[in-house]
Amino acid sequence: MITGPRRYRRTGLTALALLPLTALAACGGGGGSGASAEEGSGKGTISIWAHQGQAGEATALQNAVKSFNSSQSDIKAELKLIPENDYTKTITATDASELPDVLEFDGPTMANFVYNSKLAPVDDYLSAKTLDNATDAIKAQGEIDGKHYGLGMFDSGLGMYANKKLLDAAGVKYPTSLDDAWTAAEFGKALDALKAKDSDGKVLDISEQYGLATEWGTYGFSPIVWSAGGALLKDGKAEGALDSPDVVSALKTFQSWKTYVDPNTDGNAFAKKKVALSWVGHWMYPAYSEALGDDLVVLPLPDFGNGPKTGQGSWAWGIGAGTKNAKAAGAFLDYLLNDTNVGAMTKANGAVPATRSALAKSELYQQGGPLQLFADQLAKPCGDSDISESCVAVTRPVTAGYPTVTAKFNEALNSVYGGTDPKEALEKAARAIDQDFSDNAGYEIP
Repeated sequence: MITGPRRYRRTGLTALALLPLTALAACGGGGGSGASAEEGSGKGTISIWAHQGQAGEATALQNAVKSFNSSQSDIKAELKLIPENDYTKTITATDASELPDVLEFDGPTMANFVYNSKLAPVDDYLSAKTLDNATDAIKAQGEIDGKHYGLGMFDSGLGMYANKKLLDAAGVKYPTSLDDAWTAAEFGKALDALKAKDSDGKVLDISEQYGLATEWGTYGFSPIVWSAGGALLKDGKAEGALDSPDVVSALKTFQSWKTYVDPNTDGNAFAKKKVALSWVGHWMYPAYSEALGDDLVVLPLPDFGNGPKTGQGSWAWGIGAGTKNAKAAGAFLDYLLNDTNVGAMTKANGAVPATRSALAKSELYQQGGPLQLFADQLAKPCGDSDISESCVAVTRPVTAGYPTVTAKFNEALNSVYGGTDPKEALEKAARAIDQDFSDNAGYEIP
């Protein structure tokens, strides 16, 4: 069994690059969004790069390429799979002129690739049908200044899995939808009630085994920042947004919950019914459903005052800025993002379909499905900047400086979890982020 930070990534259920994002931080310069692909004839051979994920994902993608090639005779698509550990580093190290016509990328890395002139806008090369069918949340991840640089086959989301039997035994009333999410205070009371009925008092799993000083720290717990009315970055600055009094207070509350947390070293605390609650993503549903059956319920994360929030975003597809045949690349992406291929991919990896039509057909995520909550959350996207009380799914900051933002935030989060004063940790992170942005002219894309 895969453990540690890579376990949740190998499932293909969410794209949360760890080391690759850090590697991106060293990228400098940037030709900006002036990069544009050449339309070409729309015929001939096109090259495609993708990460080598779990076996089921690879098979689904290989089948899609074979099917595309047999469906017409004008374009031949050639797929190259690159090991996941090396994938983002490979794109980073490759000159734009040497990149393929079509490439996959991890969502948070997109802005850095645009900044370094490695991705071209896809709007002119995808059909209106494909763009219209993409969910608003996945479009938010792929958009910079009104242009789309990528669309995904699937998306991701967070929630609170709960053991109904243990909640009932402790007399805990729980939410049934986004509209009645626990407040942070109510969640704290639920933890107390559960602790009173638990032999060791450890009733909560937060996937600590992934490591909080990794991308899991940012993806999993930046919803606390957003739900408190703050942001990782606002108008290009962290100071005043990341370290606001409300965010400090929220992180202090999070810190106080550590006493209830099971370290979950083997990743099975919830499945083994050692804890009543698990703060994690949709990717754990297969294991949890098998372990708990009808006792499994899916709840939104706690509301810290600005409404419940979730992270979102995953692997996406784009067009290389150096391509000479963007028309053919677009035709392939139109095909890749059809219901058959999206359905096959999300069946293989269990992720949330990122097209409206495939989502409506999904047994897991459709209305009345066991994971409808995740679809409901993604149906209320915030983008990365307008984080109001009425929206739920927040895109991690779409900026070439994201590697610094995530590194400093998850470092602060881990420090707070370890006992550091939240105000001190968040102010330190905000100063470091702002200094880096100042040193790099705000990572503005010309």
